[in-house]
Amino acid sequence: MNSSNQNTGRREFLQQSVVGAAAAGLAITSTSHVTAQTVPDAAEPEVTNEVDVLVVGGGTAGHVAAIQAGRAGAKTMVMERASCLGGMTTRGGVCFPGLFDAWGKQVIAGIGWELVKECVELDGGTLPNFAKVPQHHWQNQVHINQFLYYILAEEKCQEAGVTICYHEFPQAIKATSTGWEVDCVGFGTRRRVLCRQIVDCTGGAEVAGMLGYPRLQGEERQPGSIQFLLDEANNPGRGTKRGGAGLLHAIYVHGADSTNSRTVTEASLTGRKAVLDQVRKSGQRLMHLQPEPGFRESYRIEGETLITVNDYTSGRVFDDAISYAFYPVDLHTKTGVRPKPLKPGKVPTIPLSALIPKGSRNIIVAGRCVSSDRLANSGLRVQASCMGMGQAAGVAATLAAKSGTTPLEVPLPEIHALLREHGQIVPGKA
Repeated sequence: MNSSNQNTGRREFLQQSVVGAAAAGLAITSTSHVTAQTVPDAAEPEVTNEVDVLVVGGGTAGHVAAIQAGRAGAKTMVMERASCLGGMTTRGGVCFPGLFDAWGKQVIAGIGWELVKECVELDGGTLPNFAKVPQHHWQNQVHINQFLYYILAEEKCQEAGVTICYHEFPQAIKATSTGWEVDCVGFGTRRRVLCRQIVDCTGGAEVAGMLGYPRLQGEERQPGSIQFLLDEANNPGRGTKRGGAGLLHAIYVHGADSTNSRTVTEASLTGRKAVLDQVRKSGQRLMHLQPEPGFRESYRIEGETLITVNDYTSGRVFDDAISYAFYPVDLHTKTGVRPKPLKPGKVPTIPLSALIPKGSRNIIVAGRCVSSDRLANSGLRVQASCMGMGQAAGVAATLAAKSGTTPLEVPLPEIHALLREHGQIVPGKA
């Protein structure tokens, strides 16, 4: 059968299926049409790009860093090995990206909050009243529609002129006189990126590790969580009284490790098998399953500054603070988790120097790989804080690219001024 006859056969089959289903009383959604733009030189396997800022990892910190760099005038590319932006907020299903407030006022705003707020409003949801100090921290979580969130993030990237590269990741990196030469691989694609600055938002500081900069990792990792729902439809963006987790259930995956593709595969297989066991035992229908576990912990960089748990819980305002953080010390173990709330009035800050791998130039990190001890990291790793770090890293990388210097040498007042221009709340000493 030729291709024309095959296409005709497919159309007839679909039409007959629709008629049959309609007769049976089933609801059929209509099919609409869109056309993807032609990708230049799509048939060519080798591509070369020159950009000012390359953001590796499009997760919670990465997409914010990319949007910020693009809006600030940097030619920007974000590279994500998966198929969507948002990381743990979207693929991991942790679709309650708090906390943005502390002790009756908002402390994290900027691009991340812009996205969250727009997502909630477009989805017909409600926002918490930050002027009210809740009895429990999770009561001020903002619940979002994870599916809507990542397509909004894509839209804002594209509006900012950011090039998005899905299904790709760096394989080799070497320094040049003006920055970096990064060789990347995706299926059917070999891409060389020439950039001035790299923002490593991989979660485990994988780019920093490839370059040989020191990283920290404990002998034990916090368990990951694979999220699912039995017997009722998933209702994204709508929280319930079940704490901050919305309608989804979760299974702890002990030993979950996001170090590399092999450890992620093992965690995913383990979590999914546990879900399948629950389906069989319960006799209920599986209505929702996240595509991968939510990982809480992997590598952290050894930065120019290391944030200690005492720095975190005392609300230390670092001299080079670029954003706030707010969440209990939240270390998950085999016996569960008992969050240790911060004392009234304490709001931690994050210094620029904790985002700089020790001894490095032309690279900055953002997200849960921030230089910190394990207990401090258990509070710093949540999404709102990572969004704040991502925006600061995007600013620092952009200014460094424009001035031909490295992020740590950009004057701090310039970083603060650009952050404020783009809506971020910048810490200041009393």
